[in-house]
Amino acid sequence: MTSYPDQRTPEEWRAVLSPEQFRILREKGTERPSTGIYDQHAPSSGTYGCAGCGAALYEARHKFASGCGWPAYFDSVPGAVVRHEDRSLGMVRTEIVCANCGGHLGHVFKGEGEEGEEGGGAGKEAGAEGKGESKV
Repeated sequence: MTSYPDQRTPEEWRAVLSPEQFRILREKGTERPSTGIYDQHAPSSGTYGCAGCGAALYEARHKFASGCGWPAYFDSVPGAVVRHEDRSLGMVRTEIVCANCGGHLGHVFKGEGEEGEEGGGAGKEAGAEGKGESKV
């Protein structure tokens, strides 16, 4: 099991996250595709940070329109995310989590992404928040 610098208890996370954010970030939940504000959000500058701990995850220039219904990024801030192989639900995929707090950011399936990097779902609405010039 991976250890993360931010070691808050579930009770501490519940105190700072909305129920939806807790379900996604701490319980590895998901939201319906094409329902969040960051799916179509396309600023020219700024960063997307972890909705849990605030750590910078992605730069605006890393975002691309994947058409999958969730925000997608072809790269991340160096050292900001950790990738784990996830064999749950009878399939193989890569889970993306915040390197600072372990918050669930989404999954990447083989063949997704631009230039072979992160693709659909790697920055779920409740997991990554836009910051900077075009903050929503």
